[in-house]
Amino acid sequence: MMKTTTCSNAIRATTRLGLAPRLQPLLLQRSYATQYGLGTTASTTSSKRKKVTPFNDNGSVPWSQLSGGEKAARATQQTFNFGLILAGIAGGVAYVLWTDVFSPDSKTAVFNRVVDKIKADQKCIEMLGDSKKIVCHGEETYNKWRRARPIASTINTDSRGHEHMLMHFHVEGPLNRGVVYLHMIKTPISGEFEYKYLYVDVRGHQRHYLENADTATGSGKKGVRFLGINWG
Repeated sequence: MMKTTTCSNAIRATTRLGLAPRLQPLLLQRSYATQYGLGTTASTTSSKRKKVTPFNDNGSVPWSQLSGGEKAARATQQTFNFGLILAGIAGGVAYVLWTDVFSPDSKTAVFNRVVDKIKADQKCIEMLGDSKKIVCHGEETYNKWRRARPIASTINTDSRGHEHMLMHFHVEGPLNRGVVYLHMIKTPISGEFEYKYLYVDVRGHQRHYLENADTATGSGKKGVRFLGINWG
């Protein structure tokens, strides 16, 4: 019993003398070596990060960790991307405006030409009244503004590659009202829409053709048509 007590007292005395804490630096050194690896430091690890440029920046590096030059590179890249988005939007708007409004083959351009043709046709004036008071508009709606009424039209391509534009809309004048029907065809050879037919149905009157390719009626007539060929 005396020997056991003596050993315990010796261990406690050694601990009080500070011999056990001397093992702590060794443990810290091992932990440090495990975390950063032999012969490396935290600064060398961060320095191995690939430099951010406008061409390789994917946003993975936080803004606070970027250098001044890298921040400028990221700002340049974001400005360029934003410019591309704006250019794409502007291009889409320009394409829609061209195909639907400004192009000679657009539905709006065709509609305006047909309206002018109706107002200049003597037979239409007799049926509808004063050409200055003739109004054309789309489908009937509750909208009081005639320009806001949609024009019913479609463009289809057949098996031969011919584009067919079909359109109909309403026409009104001081004397009467009616419906206008239009069919135009664009072939790969012609490259532009040509009248298949254009006629007006007015109440109390026979159907009036302004253009009819089958009978070569209208300003765009090309002679007698036989076996699908225009002669003369």
